[in-house]
Amino acid sequence: MVSDASQDAPTVAMPEVVDQVALARLYGEPLFALPSDLYIPPDALEVFLEAFEGPLDLLLYLIRKQNFNILDIPMAGLTRQYLAYVEEIRSRNLELAAEYLLMAAMLIEIKSRMLLPPRKTEGAEEAEDPRAALVRRLLEYEQMKLAAARLNAWPQHGRDFLCAQAVIEQGLQPRFPDVSLADLQQAWQDIMKRARLVQHHHISREELSVREHMSQVLKALQGRRFVEFETLFDPARGSTVLVVTFIALLELAKETLIEITQAEAFAPIYVRLAYTPS
Repeated sequence: MVSDASQDAPTVAMPEVVDQVALARLYGEPLFALPSDLYIPPDALEVFLEAFEGPLDLLLYLIRKQNFNILDIPMAGLTRQYLAYVEEIRSRNLELAAEYLLMAAMLIEIKSRMLLPPRKTEGAEEAEDPRAALVRRLLEYEQMKLAAARLNAWPQHGRDFLCAQAVIEQGLQPRFPDVSLADLQQAWQDIMKRARLVQHHHISREELSVREHMSQVLKALQGRRFVEFETLFDPARGSTVLVVTFIALLELAKETLIEITQAEAFAPIYVRLAYTPS
C-alpha cells in the first residue's frame, strides 16, 4: 500500500501581502508613517467659518443675523458684537484689524452721540439721527452686494462653460480660375476708363461776418419807420447768408439797437430802429 506523500508533507504558512497606502512622498520616496519628532505648530491650520470683505460686510451680517431693523439699529448690542469679532481677528492679522478698528471707533462715536441730548439749531425742525450716515452706507453696500451676486450667478466662460473648437483640415487644393491675356487687357481698360471719369472738386467755404451783416441791417432800417421782417432777407444769396442775417438781427435785438414787434399772433413782424439818429 502506497501512502500519499502530500498528506505527510508539513504545511508551510505563506506571508500575507498587505498593500500600504503612502501618507505622503518625501523627496520622491513614499512615507508610510509620520516621524515621531514631527512638530506641527498650533496655528498651522486655521478654519474661517465666516469670511467678510470689510467692516460694512461684517456690520450687515450682524444686523441681518439678529433681525435688527436697519433703520433703527440698536447701537449698544451691535457695537458689543462687533468689538467681540474685532478682538478675535486682532491677534491674528493686525493689518486686517486696522480698518475694522476704524469702524469700531465710528460705532462708539455714534453710540456716545446718541447718549447726548440733541443740539437744537435755528431753522432746523429736527436734528439728524447720528445713525443716518451709517444706515445710508449700509443700504448702498447691500445693494451693490446683491447686484454683484446676481452678476456672479450668470454663466461665465471658463467657470461654467467652455467654447468648443473644431479644426477642419481640407486636403483639396484651391482652384484658381483661368485668366487669359485678353481678359487682363479688358480689365485694365475698364480701370483707366473709370479713372478718367473721376473728377476732383475743391469746395471753398465762404467766410461771413455777423458784424458786417449787423451794419447792413442798420443801413436798411435808417430813414424808415417800419420794415417788414421778411424784406431784410435775400433768398438769392443762399441759406448761409440767411442764417447769418438772422443771427445779426438777434444780436441787434440783444444789444437793444432794434425793436421787433408783432400786433397779434400770425400777424406780420416789423423791425425798426430803437433810437433816432441825430
